[in-house]
Amino acid sequence: MYEALLKNLQERGVTLVAVSKTHSIERILELYQRGQRDFGENRVQELLEKAPHLPADIRWHLIGHLQTNKVRYITPFIYMIHSVDSSRLLEEIEKQAAKIGRTIDCLLQFHIAEEETKYGLSEDEADELLQSASFKAMRHVRLCGVMGMATFTDDTEKVRAEFRHLRNIFERLKRVYFAEAPYFRECSMGMSSDWEIAVEEGSTMVRIGSLIFGPRSK
Repeated sequence: MYEALLKNLQERGVTLVAVSKTHSIERILELYQRGQRDFGENRVQELLEKAPHLPADIRWHLIGHLQTNKVRYITPFIYMIHSVDSSRLLEEIEKQAAKIGRTIDCLLQFHIAEEETKYGLSEDEADELLQSASFKAMRHVRLCGVMGMATFTDDTEKVRAEFRHLRNIFERLKRVYFAEAPYFRECSMGMSSDWEIAVEEGSTMVRIGSLIFGPRSK
């Protein structure tokens, strides 16, 4: 399954982030040995437990909700933070990255689903953040695009509409704020249950776990 999925995505220019949450170091290593380098974790604590025991060239993606008091633990090694959902969080990433002289790639997370349990910015909140003096002064974060999660439903047209909405947000932000920034190119959307729809609607990065690893470990 992995090779066929990877080939499909590579042909479309889409990055596969293998979501390894709850899965063992051994399972991650198996996939690493087959060439996978991008791995996603939801929880900082689990990421901190795994990363020291795995190859240094793994590109770790933090895809779950991130609390400001946990930022300092991952800034030394994180490759990309997908879940920036407030100006306060972005300011903390800037602060911690500046301390160690790193620039950290981030995505703005948008709330595109009906479910209230999902995190994310509104478009107005994103505009306020991007127009703020504090953002314009940042030198250690690099916004590379957007992320969002669709409603968990069997209604594929609803899912498609939500992904299309996120892609439209991406294109507007690119046009208004990042027209001269080639690094602003990621639209992270799509998981095991809906990745095909996401890719059809313009995803550049999918976050897939169970299709690759099977059911989550306990």
